[in-house]
Amino acid sequence: MELIVIALGGNAISKRNELLSIDNQYQNINSTTKFIAKLANKYRLVIVHGNGPQVGLLALQNASYPSVPAYPLDVLVAQTQGMLGYMIQRSLQQYENVDQVACVLTQVEVDNNDPSFKDPTKYIGPVYKPEEQQNLQNQYGWQFKQDGKYVRRVVASPKPKKIIELDTIKELLSQNTIVICNGGGGIPVIKDNTGYKGIEAVIDKDHSAAQLAIELKADHLMILTDTDAVYENWGTPQQKALGKVDTKRIQPMAIDDGAMGPKIKSVIEFVEQTGNTAYIGNLTDIESLLAKTKGTIISQ
Repeated sequence: MELIVIALGGNAISKRNELLSIDNQYQNINSTTKFIAKLANKYRLVIVHGNGPQVGLLALQNASYPSVPAYPLDVLVAQTQGMLGYMIQRSLQQYENVDQVACVLTQVEVDNNDPSFKDPTKYIGPVYKPEEQQNLQNQYGWQFKQDGKYVRRVVASPKPKKIIELDTIKELLSQNTIVICNGGGGIPVIKDNTGYKGIEAVIDKDHSAAQLAIELKADHLMILTDTDAVYENWGTPQQKALGKVDTKRIQPMAIDDGAMGPKIKSVIEFVEQTGNTAYIGNLTDIESLLAKTKGTIISQ
């Protein structure tokens, strides 16, 4: 069977400005897995999920206990992998056609000298009103950037280099197991003379999903978001949805804008390195994306 790597956008688990309760997250996850489960008998599946709101909430909870040294971001990413992986796993297992599902705690190697450590761009946590920024900076020492009409905490987001648990993931796939891995982009680690150690960062989940898909030689990379396609001239009267395109056509849109740009960068890298097809579109259109009748379909 062909292999699909699916990268789930944040809306698959939590919606903007929605209370990050377990009930709300389960409701969103259940709405997500009902579409993924339809593919279980037709494809081998790997699921990568985001964790921005969840890891940000854990950091806030950390900060509320000043007597306890703050847990580093690599540990918080590991916590979200376990929590969200378990929730997605449980949700998928309710479907009769789904057999085995496994969540793999995944480390991803990054470069200690990656330029993102000097210019953080990765959003984590909730959005705040601009007038709240100064107090939060003073209180926690966080860095912020604009996110629409709000501001949001940003942290380093280094480029993924290597999936450490790749062989384990391959072995599970060989047993027709649906694998949930690279959660939140993976636990960021750097190599030193003792092996690997964690580092303060959150890896972009789309870049990480592309790296995983390349290393697995996946047949398809699917980035699912809350928009139905990639749009040219977004937000203007001239906006236009892109259907079937090659990598050269969308290359000018591969910019570090914190929105669609990183997704486009990721699919370009996958398509150019594997020669296979990538998709960007809405979760609800998952079958139509594979049929190439909806969304943006990217090939060479």
